Amino acid sequence: MRATLAVTCLAALVAGVLAASSLADTTPPPATTTTATTPVVTTPIATTTNATPPTPKPKPATKTVRSGTAATRTWHAQTVFPAAGELNVNAVNVRRSPDPKAPIVRVMHQFREDYRTQEILAMSVRIGKDKKPWYRINLPMRPNGTYGWIPARAASLKPTVSEIVVHRSTRTIDIFWHGKLALHAPVAIGATGMETPIGHFYVAARFVPYQDPFLGVFAVETSAYSKLTEWPGGGVVGIHGTSAPQLLGQAVSHGCVRVSNQTAAAMRKLAPLGTPITIKE
Repeated sequence: MRATLAVTCLAALVAGVLAASSLADTTPPPATTTTATTPVVTTPIATTTNATPPTPKPKPATKTVRSGTAATRTWHAQTVFPAAGELNVNAVNVRRSPDPKAPIVRVMHQFREDYRTQEILAMSVRIGKDKKPWYRINLPMRPNGTYGWIPARAASLKPTVSEIVVHRSTRTIDIFWHGKLALHAPVAIGATGMETPIGHFYVAARFVPYQDPFLGVFAVETSAYSKLTEWPGGGVVGIHGTSAPQLLGQAVSHGCVRVSNQTAAAMRKLAPLGTPITIKE
């Protein structure tokens, strides 16, 4: 019966993602009141007005690439990491090392197949063999943990402000905002044989599920891949709300991380595109 439910959910979810693509990041946040009858254990976001303001991050350095004695162009290379943003070219070759002649790992396009913009997460910068800056980026592909290099001029990035940490052993999620813990809550993780993968990932897409209570009130797509998930198309790991909060704290999913709808609603602010995600034991 579970297999039948998964197949039925999968068909509904594919239609839901396509219909919801125009809603991502534009739908007003849901009301803070809730009518859920199942208790949700979630640490609320701090709202004190006298809280210590976050320490500002240093401004990105500017690197000038010169040819001979004349400056040919000024590249603004990000130097505070992790940093996320979008490609500013139609396509770019992701290479194994910061070298224009290095083997190509894959080609990244400005727009995904679902017409959303392709989010980029960079972890560091290095001057390549061409004497120009290159970003080392986290790639949304199999196998998990694949990285590559792109020219810095190919992307516009900003330092990230949030971080998500999922603990499989305790089945909990922590979300940090400007370096401070903003939310702690229970989750459901992948069942035996469909385990939620361990590693470093990021928020690749966001959307409001369309008439599909199975994914709850809000969902984020991660760059992680599992053996099987209930995510549209399969394989991609999501972090999403749920219509069965009584299963939180258990290993019951097909690989996705399920959270309460209250936690999912909070993620609309706390999990912007490009947010780094660490899934650990």
